[in-house]
Amino acid sequence: MISDSVKTGIQQAPHRSLFNALGFTEEERRRPMIGIVSSFNEIVPGHMNIDKLTEAVKLGVAEAGGMPVVFPAIAVCDGIAMGHVGMKYSLVTRDLIADSTECMTRAHGFDGLVMIPNCDKNVPGLLMAAARLNIPTIFVSGGPMLAGKVNGMKRSLSSMFEAVGSVAAGTMSLEELAVYEENTCPTCGSCSGMYTANSMNCLTEAIGMGLPGNGTIPAVYSARIRLAKCAGYQIMELVRRNICPRDILTKEAFENALTVDMALGCSTNTMLHLPAIAHEAGIEINMEIANEISSRTPNLCHLAPAGPTYMEDLNEAGGVYAVMAELSKKGLLHLDLPTVTGKNVGENISGCVNRNPEVIRPIDNPYMQTGGIAVLKGNLAPDTGIVKKSAVAPEMLKHEGPARVFDCEEDAIDAIKGGRIHEGDVVVIRYEGPKGGPGMREMLNPTSAIVGMGLGSTVALITDGRFSGASRGAAIGHVSPEAAVGGPIALVKEGDRILIDIPNNELTLLVSDEELAQRRSEWVPRTPQITSGYLERYCALVTSGNRGAVLELPKQ
Repeated sequence: MISDSVKTGIQQAPHRSLFNALGFTEEERRRPMIGIVSSFNEIVPGHMNIDKLTEAVKLGVAEAGGMPVVFPAIAVCDGIAMGHVGMKYSLVTRDLIADSTECMTRAHGFDGLVMIPNCDKNVPGLLMAAARLNIPTIFVSGGPMLAGKVNGMKRSLSSMFEAVGSVAAGTMSLEELAVYEENTCPTCGSCSGMYTANSMNCLTEAIGMGLPGNGTIPAVYSARIRLAKCAGYQIMELVRRNICPRDILTKEAFENALTVDMALGCSTNTMLHLPAIAHEAGIEINMEIANEISSRTPNLCHLAPAGPTYMEDLNEAGGVYAVMAELSKKGLLHLDLPTVTGKNVGENISGCVNRNPEVIRPIDNPYMQTGGIAVLKGNLAPDTGIVKKSAVAPEMLKHEGPARVFDCEEDAIDAIKGGRIHEGDVVVIRYEGPKGGPGMREMLNPTSAIVGMGLGSTVALITDGRFSGASRGAAIGHVSPEAAVGGPIALVKEGDRILIDIPNNELTLLVSDEELAQRRSEWVPRTPQITSGYLERYCALVTSGNRGAVLELPKQ
């Protein structure tokens, strides 16, 4: 066992004395040592219940013959961090989480890991750590929040942000806003729509690293505690059989994850996280594969913000495995791949039934014949631009309009709420990419303001930043190269015409090559916005959004 390096032999007598100080018995020390990575904290609603899940996992590990040891992982609440400097610190935690988990695991000699994440960057950060460490690992998330209810209608966090825009537009009163505020987020858990946290937890099932129900069982259901106990049991089986993450995280497994992503209509942030996880597993994913997979994958779900259904509805309809069972009817998945259940994908989904064809459309009656996400390219986005096309109004799938250019999110929000953005405009927010932000902030505030102001079907938004899974509309993010490194988005001028053609995966700045060359010769890099602390180091190491914003040492 790996843990023999800290528990067995004469040289480890000092180590054993320290285990005695921790209260561990000799009997416990003879068992495999299982690290339980708990993301519990008291600031993220999706994490406030994780202490109970941690205790359930500990019990499962101990009952199955292991020595459970808990250590922490950080997590940021994107909702609380939204719209101010705090959002610069969201994406960047993904690497802190992966690095700190690596440090704790290697330093203490764990034989296996149970990861207990839930919210946005916490899940991919721990998946990155799992791929990097490559010791037996299983995931059990904190689970999604139940939907809120306002005037008898289900609502979620995106409704809350859009309500603020409605107040700015004068179509909602402060009293009505207060009703939303009191009723939109009624329980603990990751926010109730198909936002980033729930997208990644669902894809943890699809890629083979989580047990069935991991992505969809609501946080407040006792079934979530039972799932946590089962994860504790199952990690011992994985250790006995030496089934490791890189046995599971193969190129074909990532193709399965992308296929399920397209069917579910997941957050565009998955297009950052899947390449980063693959990178840690030694696999390079070119994001253009997303369009290839999308072209053959029907979109089967329209969960909030794209539609009126929520995570609890997906759970009742059969969850991720029911979606995968539909996809398998047309041979869209690799079924012979191993998973943490000890069975292959085909065995896992055998017999799974779609219990509600209104929530999970049958494969022969999809919402769209193609997937929920598209990768756009063109002279404005030579590498990539990402859009959640399943959440775009049909009339905005093709759009041409004048650029309204802003060098930060705050200036754009002031213009939107100030009534200075008009029907037909294309809002461009730049210098918000991985380096330019730094930190690649989410743009839920401006997208929600556009929708709340009644402009969701007439105004587009383009940024080198990114969007919350709660964003909807013609919102195109991850534009690469970003403005901070001289990407074409840095050369856009107020009033330039921009053509968006989502069906043909094109994003075009209608300016001549000669004019762009002239502008490039005159371009001056923007002064860095933060020049100290972690963000300074992050800025120096982070790569482009089209590569997953992974960190790399500068080339010598």
